[in-house]
Amino acid sequence: MAESITITDNRTGEQLEIPITNGGVDAAEWRKLLPGVWFHDPGLATTSGTESAITELDGDNGILRYRGYPIEQLAQQSTFLEVAYLLINGELPDRAQHDAWVDDITHHTYLHEKFRKRMYDAFHYDAHPMGLLTSGVAGLSTFYPDAKDIEDPDNRMHQIIRLIAKMPTFAASAFRHSEGQPFVFPDNTLDYPSNFLQMMFEVGNPYEIDPALRKAMELLLILHADHEQNCSTTAARVVGSAHADPYTSVAAACAALYGPRHGGANEAVLNMLDSIESYSNVDDFIKSVKAGEGRLIGFGHRVYKNYDPRAALIKEAAHEVFAVTGKNPHLDIALKLEEAALNDEYFISRKLYPNVDFYSGLIYQSMGFPIEMFTVLFAIGRTPGWLAHWDEMLAQDSRIARPRQLFTGNEERSYVPMSER
Repeated sequence: MAESITITDNRTGEQLEIPITNGGVDAAEWRKLLPGVWFHDPGLATTSGTESAITELDGDNGILRYRGYPIEQLAQQSTFLEVAYLLINGELPDRAQHDAWVDDITHHTYLHEKFRKRMYDAFHYDAHPMGLLTSGVAGLSTFYPDAKDIEDPDNRMHQIIRLIAKMPTFAASAFRHSEGQPFVFPDNTLDYPSNFLQMMFEVGNPYEIDPALRKAMELLLILHADHEQNCSTTAARVVGSAHADPYTSVAAACAALYGPRHGGANEAVLNMLDSIESYSNVDDFIKSVKAGEGRLIGFGHRVYKNYDPRAALIKEAAHEVFAVTGKNPHLDIALKLEEAALNDEYFISRKLYPNVDFYSGLIYQSMGFPIEMFTVLFAIGRTPGWLAHWDEMLAQDSRIARPRQLFTGNEERSYVPMSER
């Protein structure tokens, strides 16, 4: 017997049975019985705006899968570009597909020098790298007008390759500009994470890329590659539903990520650890949180009600990074906070488990990234996910996003001349 629900309009006594499909009910069916009555769901926390086959996120059970593959397997066995191929195309590539994909991305890493120089010269020397990245991605929509032909799947794929390839170049250029350092051109002999690290940190002499740091960079990119319908992905889909080109849609996603409630959580974790100051202050900080006088940042998640599967992978990587860079001074504080949260009934009952942001900031900081770059790093990793959703939405021929509202303003009023007000 198929699952269904029955709704009754108590004003009229009319009833309607609606099937439950894939865990949801069709709002179009509701409208048959309740025309002109809208669901009020601020934040869209209980509303599905799309059907998607890209990422499965089961927060109650701590499950994250890209196209059916557990994140744990991909993080331990795959590469970021292979994961990007999976997200975009739906299947893991064979050797020939993989090599062609990597080659295409590797040879689209350069930015036109006139575009890069003139764009960055227009910004103040200390402009935030995320603002530079967002502006640069949006600017590409004017540089590649062919991207507006979104009806052509082959053309869409060409733009997807361009964007995945150029995001590290944009990101490193934004950092170098903010530091007053000359740009470093891409080196197409290097793999994706190594090329990015070299563009970031080379100063005069060739940058020695430590294998542990390269591995950590790749891991973090994989773990951030997609997370289903979050704020920035929804922004990309909403803008894309107007049939905007991919650069404009991804720039909208970057703008959403720029907000501290979305992309700035790992920075907030470091600020929290700074405020605690020392290991000996952790117990007092925990007491203040339980008393409602503080907040435990990096624990709990809007969706996960179990241990974030990404957090365990990042914690393991953190120790490998610290073996190279030296232990981050915040680590002992972080470990004691985690121990307290995992063993204290106050936090257990509230399902406040460590999330991906708790350790990622410690890794980034130890690798030499300034706090201002954390969200930019997030954006590089998330670009394949944004583009996969943009491409999927166009293939679905989705309607333009147009939510309803519940009007709470004034009834009709007559205009009063200024002299009579």
